Amino acid sequence: MNETTTVISDNSAWWFALTIVNAGLAESKGRRRWIWFVLSLFLGPLATALIVVWPRVGPATPAPGTGRAGNQGFDEH
Repeated sequence: MNETTTVISDNSAWWFALTIVNAGLAESKGRRRWIWFVLSLFLGPLATALIVVWPRVGPATPAPGTGRAGNQGFDEH
């Protein structure tokens, strides 16, 4: 392989690894993993910056009458 091909393959490996890291980071901040994975393929480090700078997505609003989020329709008796 020539030097140009090696540089491109090395950079694409790092870029792909960054997309995986971004997907996990996005999920930890309450965002959709697959959406950010695809966005990161195109945006790379810019997507990382957006994920880090944007605030965490808040928890789901409580279901009416339960006073808590999630578990709609399930009793814990």
